[in-house]
Amino acid sequence: MAYVPGVALLAALVAGCSAGSDADDPAADSKPGSPMVTAAPPGKYRTLPESCRAVPRSTLKDLLPGATELPERQQEKVYEGTATVTYDTDRKVGCRWSSTAPDASRNLSIDFERVVSYDTSVSDDDRADEVYAKKEDAAGLAPGGTGATPSSTVAGSPGPTPSGSPSGSPGKTGSGSPSASPSADTAEELRPRLLEGLGDAAYLDDTLTRAGSTAQHRTVSVVFRTSNVIVTVQYTEQPARVTEVPDSQELQEKAQALARKLAETLSE
Repeated sequence: MAYVPGVALLAALVAGCSAGSDADDPAADSKPGSPMVTAAPPGKYRTLPESCRAVPRSTLKDLLPGATELPERQQEKVYEGTATVTYDTDRKVGCRWSSTAPDASRNLSIDFERVVSYDTSVSDDDRADEVYAKKEDAAGLAPGGTGATPSSTVAGSPGPTPSGSPSGSPGKTGSGSPSASPSADTAEELRPRLLEGLGDAAYLDDTLTRAGSTAQHRTVSVVFRTSNVIVTVQYTEQPARVTEVPDSQELQEKAQALARKLAETLSE
């Protein structure tokens, strides 16, 4: 019977194929020297908060005292804030508020930036850490340190003024109320520095500047990173009198308190 060898040959070929391959083996596509690459994990945050509603009304009243003297309709406009113009609200949002009182004008701004890594081998958190580190370096903070190099000067002054120097006019604070000159220990505590217990990493910068003949204005910035989101809080005061200098301690305390509230909100 001539067909028998053919049948036997076909059976042998089928058996050989079955023994030499396994379509159900998940490692079947793996090749020596070419391990499978696992993408880095995404960041914790996929969206950002509505920035102009991120600050409680009670906090705005404290940071912008001049607004309470305005008619109710104007107060509402101040507290509503002005949203920062961005082209991708999934990646970056912000809001600005300002008010003027007889003693000083004050400005507040907050910004949220959600960092996304487009490199599959780099996580969103690691990429956000790189972005944050550049901001920290720009503030003049040495890695692992607690001080800062001078990052601003006061126009017309005899020499550079360290950005975190808690300088104030003798016997006066930015609001015009009497105060003692800060001690050396207090001055050191108020210098630009890294902050602990705020997000995954944080720092504070304090800059005193003067433009022309106007009063000196001080801007305190608190920047922190939590997972793949970087938050920046800036609080500025400019006294009405040219001879007065805003108080570092008050501005720093209020800016830090707001930053911690925002960090808690993000964690919820």
